[in-house]
Amino acid sequence: MLKDNFGRAHDYLRISLTDVCNFRCQYCIPDENTSFMPSSRLMTVDEIDAIAREFVKLGVNKIRLTGGEPLVRKDFAEIVLALSKFPVELTLTTNGLRTNEFIDVFKKAGIKSINVSLDTLDKEQFFTITKRNVFEKVWNNIQQLIDEGFHVKVNTVVMRDFNDSEILDFIEWTKKQPVHVRFIEFMPFDKNQWNTQKVFSYQEIIDVAATKYSFLRMKDGATETAKKFKPLGHEGTFAVISTMSAPFCGNCNRMRLTADGKMKNCLFSKGEADILTALRNSEDIVPIIKQCVASKAEALGGQFQGDYKKIDATKIDNRSMINIGG
Repeated sequence: MLKDNFGRAHDYLRISLTDVCNFRCQYCIPDENTSFMPSSRLMTVDEIDAIAREFVKLGVNKIRLTGGEPLVRKDFAEIVLALSKFPVELTLTTNGLRTNEFIDVFKKAGIKSINVSLDTLDKEQFFTITKRNVFEKVWNNIQQLIDEGFHVKVNTVVMRDFNDSEILDFIEWTKKQPVHVRFIEFMPFDKNQWNTQKVFSYQEIIDVAATKYSFLRMKDGATETAKKFKPLGHEGTFAVISTMSAPFCGNCNRMRLTADGKMKNCLFSKGEADILTALRNSEDIVPIIKQCVASKAEALGGQFQGDYKKIDATKIDNRSMINIGG
């Protein structure tokens, strides 16, 4: 089992398959004309398989595939089916645009739960956020996932004076469908125009929800990042991921592997371990993995703490969200 110097066990690996995305959400891709990694820098199918194998030997029991948008990789099906042979819970986060093409692959790989990023239920606002006129396609694909029996979580980054007015609409969606909405506080990454005024906090989200709905706090798992709630009489649920206003670092079990094979022990860590280069040089990657986990900071990558309203985003040293992989 991988443990850091604070005694936290790490058994959850998030693997970014690519930094390419077919959307252009500002908080993730700061520049419409951004350049992406050349294919030579990306992990191949065999390399992803080999690296994942070592993590599983070290106790990883959950793997999430992310991007960019993981489904844009031409060899996505090959990757997911290769990873499905490991004794882990396998899942992914997607923008939902191409999920209809992979339903059979998901089922063959044993995937039961899928996270879909969706920041608005308004077609025009969707175009404003993503720069793509495909809301109906994404909406229909989410409906298909629900109909096919997948556990669907919808990830919604809430930003003040942008989409915070839709909180009640998202909760209303959970009334008649078993969809699980996860409101995410806006987080600072390289050049994503973050500032404290845009953060719509956990407590504010709950206060808005309470203006219309009665709900119960659900029991959180030992390593949960989401604070979950069950609206009375609803088929689905909603939750808040309160990274900024109420961090959950004390029980973190997550590790991240970027598309170019760099290991991050925290979403906000500025240090990275080069797993891919070591693998390509036929080196033992296990000591590198262990050292990376051991060096994990107590909270938030060691870059900030306390009141998020006092954070100076210009002093945070990190990749953009698209380069990290969520």
